[in-house]
Amino acid sequence: MLRGAAGALECALDLPHDGSHTGPRGIALIAHPHPLYGGTMDNKVAQTLARTFVALGYAAARMNFRGVGKSEGEHDAGRGETDDMALLLSHMQEQYPGLPVALCGFSFGTFVQAHLQQRLTEQGKPAERLVLVGTAAGKWEVPPVPANTIVIHGELDETIPLADVFDWARPQDLPVIVIPGADHFFHRKLQHIKNFVVEMWHR
Repeated sequence: MLRGAAGALECALDLPHDGSHTGPRGIALIAHPHPLYGGTMDNKVAQTLARTFVALGYAAARMNFRGVGKSEGEHDAGRGETDDMALLLSHMQEQYPGLPVALCGFSFGTFVQAHLQQRLTEQGKPAERLVLVGTAAGKWEVPPVPANTIVIHGELDETIPLADVFDWARPQDLPVIVIPGADHFFHRKLQHIKNFVVEMWHR
């Protein structure tokens, strides 16, 4: 539990099993889908992202946004959630100083992480890289992201149409990985998320 501006925040930490005892090689923060539509840190895509980054040797931290699970407070349309994610980042950097940071989000979580990256960039300390799955373009004001951002979307996403993501990505000349046949929640397609992120991270 962390103490945020709106009260207690429930978090989960997954650590890599490292036989060499050198500790994690990076920090990954994972943001879940919209709290008002059943989104929690236990969402399958959020858990897949956590497992993916543990496999890459990262300490993966997830958080239940305000009003979800044991987290106190009320939904704050992304503003307070971005503050809370920044708090989680500060906590993780205190535990694991000097490590590179990856910001990962699914759906509403992409909106939060893109705004956090914008804030970190203005502070002169941007995250190493972003992973955005089911980017909430067209639904919320997702700011531009760095050119090395990994963007993954389902071809048949009924919640956030692929065309909206293309409209957001096109002015940025940002590639989008499209998973054929995948819906918004990547039902039976979750392995593709892990495979693409791991493959692209090693480049």
